[in-house]
Amino acid sequence: MVWLGRDVEGVEREPAIVTDVFTRVVFVWTAIGAATFVLLLKVRAPYGRYLRPGWGPTLPHRVGWIAMEIVSPAALVAAWLSGSGGREVWAVLFVVLWLAHYLNRALVFPFVSRWGGRRMPVAIMASAIVFNAVNGGLNGWWFGHIAAPYPDGWATDPRFVIGLSLFVCGATINIRADATLRGLRAPGESGYRIPRGGLYRFVSCPNYLGEIVEWVGFAVLAWSPAAATFAVWTAANLTPRALSHHAWYRETFDDYPEKRRALIPGIL
Repeated sequence: MVWLGRDVEGVEREPAIVTDVFTRVVFVWTAIGAATFVLLLKVRAPYGRYLRPGWGPTLPHRVGWIAMEIVSPAALVAAWLSGSGGREVWAVLFVVLWLAHYLNRALVFPFVSRWGGRRMPVAIMASAIVFNAVNGGLNGWWFGHIAAPYPDGWATDPRFVIGLSLFVCGATINIRADATLRGLRAPGESGYRIPRGGLYRFVSCPNYLGEIVEWVGFAVLAWSPAAATFAVWTAANLTPRALSHHAWYRETFDDYPEKRRALIPGIL
């Protein structure tokens, strides 16, 4: 696959050795994501409904969430601005899309969510900070240091059209599904009910499906290895989580819809 970080008109963003090191880091990080997927199929990450003793000190869920989510946009912007590239309109657009997602996740979502007195292990917050720092940093470094300028006609390229469509569709699914979950609880409540309506008619976790679609779209849209590895990591994290939620719903509610799947309608 040819990414848009190749030499264009004889000019590269960085010396070849920097690009080679970046490529190797992305490869290793992707492999770690694949290994994490296997691990999470066996071990439920201990936060939310799966919080359990033995994972060390905890802190309020909202505090942990904000601390870990704000790292991604900060890392991306810092890495992007540290380079001399990525100032053309398309790269800026991709940075803005990333910021729009994560500023919503870090500064809006935790304040509208009804988590009650839920807590989060500090270890989970720390691991998420590393995850977000690496992914944000890799994508920012790509735009600012390595990526060649996107063509002037990128807006009509099939990769742009398909990628942006997937990104917007995924973000819409994710936001609407989260709103449905919030609506299941009155202020101050922290219990669980069966979500219904929308894509919840078909899957247990349309919020996760939407986020996966969103970042696959971003990978196509930006056409970069950094975005691709983040899409892999997103699926590696959220697919096992969706399977766990689906199994938990079935174990907890006797009247849980039998035909509902975990993540992909009619398939998974």
